[in-house]
Amino acid sequence: MIDMDEIMKRAQAATDRASRQLNENIEKGKKIAEQMQANTEQAEAEGATWQAQSAARAAEQTASGQQRQVEILGQLFGSEAVSQMAANEAILQRMVDEKVDETAALGVEGMMDRLFGEDMGVIAAALETLAMEEDGGENEGGDWELDLALEQKLYEVLDEKMAQIEALPEPEPIPYAKGDPRWTHFGILLSGIISNLNDHQLDGMDVEEHIPVMEQQIASLVRRSWGVNGRGELLDTIRHLTREGYALRYRLYCGAQSPEILQEEVDGEEERMSVARGWRFAQHYQTRFGPGFLTGWDVGRAAMLARWGCYLGWITEGEATGILWELSQRVVEELHGWREFAQSYLFGGLLWKLLCGDADAENYLGLLADAAIDLLTGKAEEGEGQWGDCPWPGARKIGFAG
Repeated sequence: MIDMDEIMKRAQAATDRASRQLNENIEKGKKIAEQMQANTEQAEAEGATWQAQSAARAAEQTASGQQRQVEILGQLFGSEAVSQMAANEAILQRMVDEKVDETAALGVEGMMDRLFGEDMGVIAAALETLAMEEDGGENEGGDWELDLALEQKLYEVLDEKMAQIEALPEPEPIPYAKGDPRWTHFGILLSGIISNLNDHQLDGMDVEEHIPVMEQQIASLVRRSWGVNGRGELLDTIRHLTREGYALRYRLYCGAQSPEILQEEVDGEEERMSVARGWRFAQHYQTRFGPGFLTGWDVGRAAMLARWGCYLGWITEGEATGILWELSQRVVEELHGWREFAQSYLFGGLLWKLLCGDADAENYLGLLADAAIDLLTGKAEEGEGQWGDCPWPGARKIGFAG
């Protein structure tokens, strides 16, 4: 027979033994954990001591190295020189700190001025005026609707500006002898109006100093506004301006009995409107000005292209000089002074604006007239008056110098 009381006693004894064993294991685990924590803390303490000792050794070695450097410098330069070098280093560091503070206070514009100095003014002016696309380029087309009243007003503005230029003083023309260096200078000055508007230099062939920002801007201008991308296209464009140009176009407009005759050669309403404006311009002025009067407009732009091409390296300086020589000979055969040259430039400028359908033509004429006034009467110390200082060559043609 099974004794339930005995079974229960044995089960309770087993439970008690298991409980005691578990408690003993827990106590052993606690002791092991405490020992591990103690070992970790000891290792950290020993590591910190080692790091401190290492840092001390490193500092000692650095100090020893610096002292050795001082000893070597002392042997080379002497103690006074070493002291002076140390003082200079402190001064330089102070100057660097001051410049950092000063630059931070300048802002973006101030830092650009500080970086480029006086060139920044030239760059800013060039970027502003080049953005105006003042170049007399051949790219035409616009959305100016036919407005006869506006055209009539522009004729009046042109007459007013040309009369203003006619009243300006100008040195008497003089013959240039063969080999006279003024021929080269005169050829450069034929680009005077565009150069003045773009603040280009007029004392030599280069239009600007050769800095990347200007080279990129001028190359972009010539490519975008003239469609000229290199040497071949440059020479073709100059050849067109000297052999045909606006002088030929004005001649055709003057000779046509009606705009419809000219419109037969064009496509599109915009082109027909452009031809009609050009024809009316020619009919309005043909009794006062012949086709040769457009020479200043064509030659002035060709001279500017020659200088731009030389600046960009598309043609040599010798080639540019030869081109300017030919342009000089052509212009002195048709025109008789700087005032007439300037009037020709305004005359061609308005014709160009009419063909383009540019409603801002009045402002453009004002800019051209102001440039001509600066070139004839401006002060040399302000970089103006270049035409006034260079008499127009006599009409007789001189053989090529050299």
